[in-house]
Amino acid sequence: MNHYLRLAVVLGLITAVGPFAVDMYLPALPTIGGSLNASMAAVQASLMAFFIVFGVCQLFYGPLADIFGRKLPIYGGLVLFAIGSVGCALSPDIETLIAFRVLQAFGSCAGMVIPRAIVRDLHTGHEATRLMSLLLLVMSTSPIMAPLFGSGVIAVIGWRGVFWALTVAALIALGLALFALEETRPREARIGSSWGGSFRAYGHLLKDRHFIGLSLVGAFGLSAFFVYLGNSPFVLKQQYGLSEWGFSICFSLNAASFFGFSQLTGTLTKRYGLAPVVRVAVAGMALTMTVLALVMLAGFQSLPVMIVGLFLGYGFLGLVLPTSGVLSLENHGAIAGAASALGGAIGMMVGAAIMALSGLFAKAGAQPMVAMIALCAILACIFTFVTLRKPQPDHLARATR
Repeated sequence: MNHYLRLAVVLGLITAVGPFAVDMYLPALPTIGGSLNASMAAVQASLMAFFIVFGVCQLFYGPLADIFGRKLPIYGGLVLFAIGSVGCALSPDIETLIAFRVLQAFGSCAGMVIPRAIVRDLHTGHEATRLMSLLLLVMSTSPIMAPLFGSGVIAVIGWRGVFWALTVAALIALGLALFALEETRPREARIGSSWGGSFRAYGHLLKDRHFIGLSLVGAFGLSAFFVYLGNSPFVLKQQYGLSEWGFSICFSLNAASFFGFSQLTGTLTKRYGLAPVVRVAVAGMALTMTVLALVMLAGFQSLPVMIVGLFLGYGFLGLVLPTSGVLSLENHGAIAGAASALGGAIGMMVGAAIMALSGLFAKAGAQPMVAMIALCAILACIFTFVTLRKPQPDHLARATR
């Protein structure tokens, strides 16, 4: 197994633990409500709480990764995630479940922040994009397989079995971190790193227009997927009458499109450069999602129309996220942990806010969901062309060659 693929497998599986906690959980939402005598709003709150903590607490792991190295915070995060999973499995009511989902989310932040910093430690430009796309390919096991696996677990042993499965996944990821991952931030690189320095780094990054602009491109792109994530269980099951298996298959098709297209980023960026690929891909996503929204608002609401439109739109998103993510970190190698954390936090907080807004219209069916997805795609497009319209700084110019 070559260097890129081996590292991508290890980092991808560690990163996938957090998304697995969402994707396996989705088919269980209606079942959990009935089991714990909780309203739909309360059950969605358990999903929202996860995303909010998942976003905000990434800021905590950035400094940890710069001060103590990359591996130690991963160990701690995975242990907390495992404890949270056990607590969720044993929860007697929705309030307890939400509390342990918060602990789960706090632990899973490590797997989102630190692998991106490790990629930046080792590579930049086209090479970083190549590794990032491979990492996304490994992560694709979560949204493609997790809903199907979650549906199977629920059918056999109930929704609590989902959390026991997540506990096992966390322990496997911990074993990979212990025995198959090397430290990429040596002690000499940590000299001078401190909490104060990390928070000064956040201040520096917040003043960097290219970093913020590219982070918002990723944030609104991710939000376009989060809207579908939060609303599709109710839209597909209630409006279109799909079973848990039918929902899982439809969800997996869109995830397969996203991760399949992402594998083209290495080839495309090597030939055309990072910035041109971002521009074309985000424009394609915005156009596709807007046309789909207009078609559905005009009354053409058949399930095949929606699935085909989302399949194409999320394919373009698979080109947007890895390229915009690499560009945002390109000039911040010395503070890669902080930059990865802040970029991830921006993405998750924007995504959680938009998911909460779209949740207000969940009962209204597919049209509001698709309209919100299109709006997110348009905003990502606007931020792309505003951020990259001027001559690029030296670090971005090097990345596009």
